[in-house]
Amino acid sequence: MTETADDLSAPLGQDKPRRRRRLRLPFTGLQALGVLLLLFLATFAGFAVFNKDPLGGEPITRVAIREQKAAEDKPATAAPESSGHETKAAPKQAAPGDQKTVTIIDGSSGARHDVMIGSGGEAADKGEPASAAPPIMSGVDQRLLEKSRYGMIPVAAADLKPFTAYAAEADRAKAAKTPVVAIVIGGLGVGAAKTADAIMKLPGAVTLAFTPYGSDPGKLAERARAQRHEIFLQIPMEPYDFPDNDPGPQTLLTSLSADQNMDRLYWHLSRMQGYAGLANFMGARFIATDAAMQPIVREAAKRGLGFFDDGASPRSVAPQAAASQAMPFGKGDIAIDAVPTGTEIDRALNKLESIARERGVAIGTASALPVSIERLGAWIKTLPDRGVLLVPLTTAMLKSKSS
Repeated sequence: MTETADDLSAPLGQDKPRRRRRLRLPFTGLQALGVLLLLFLATFAGFAVFNKDPLGGEPITRVAIREQKAAEDKPATAAPESSGHETKAAPKQAAPGDQKTVTIIDGSSGARHDVMIGSGGEAADKGEPASAAPPIMSGVDQRLLEKSRYGMIPVAAADLKPFTAYAAEADRAKAAKTPVVAIVIGGLGVGAAKTADAIMKLPGAVTLAFTPYGSDPGKLAERARAQRHEIFLQIPMEPYDFPDNDPGPQTLLTSLSADQNMDRLYWHLSRMQGYAGLANFMGARFIATDAAMQPIVREAAKRGLGFFDDGASPRSVAPQAAASQAMPFGKGDIAIDAVPTGTEIDRALNKLESIARERGVAIGTASALPVSIERLGAWIKTLPDRGVLLVPLTTAMLKSKSS
């Protein structure tokens, strides 16, 4: 056995020291970094391939949505008699839920209008932000406004009421001794072109009734008042075939409590200003239900408004409810364009004139169909020659009350 120099240098009798072996890595540090980078890329690629997220790799924006519980949970109280006090809202309703889009179908033209309704009840045309508080219209008496959680709503002042302040001018002395007719064009506010035709093509003595829907019903109502039309606000009410036949968002329902319907009424009242009274929009079931109608009529009377029943429901309790409040009231006698042809409209107008001669006053209702506006315009021009006076709805309501 051959001994090395290390072996020979060790003292006799001692064990020979073991040789130290140096371990050498099979790759350098730079090569290790490259391997780790490859492993990371392989892991990321595997996640991208096998992950089921269809939006993987797409930019994502997160938006925080907060419920406005504080405003919705305020209890309802009756609106005070005098102005300057805030009207509180009813308890949160189950019906008007989260934000949704509702399609309103214009009954006269068939046009469809998408209206977006939020949890707070505010509405705007689809694609536009919902307005929590519509602006105050020009020419509106500030004394006749009261703040609610939805916006400004009408209220009676000490010496003035909206019914009186916003009634159109008329020769009431002549009306008292002459047969009079009033014409109410309803369903306005949804469909700007149709509404503009009614405003511009019919004389100021024709009363215009607006629904609370559309992109800006207040702007159209303001234009109507500028043309000397008096305006009424139509309140959507439950028909017998609801919900198959749905008047629109925030409809007053017989299944809701009085507080819930009052909260919905405040929403409608806030959509515009300058109206002399309220009218039903559909609502054959609601207007025939005494327990549902009494609080609405009582609230309208307290706020200095009149009430107009379009006459479509033979079982309506509105006349009795209005009489109990001693408020201005009117009821439609004939739906002029129930059959929307020129011949039938002319026949209905002749019948309306006959009623006016018999009773002293008659009220006709119509929509803003082109044929209705055309035939009404021609008929109105002939009234002076036949000894019949066209008057605003408020004048007809006052004459009916006094006769």
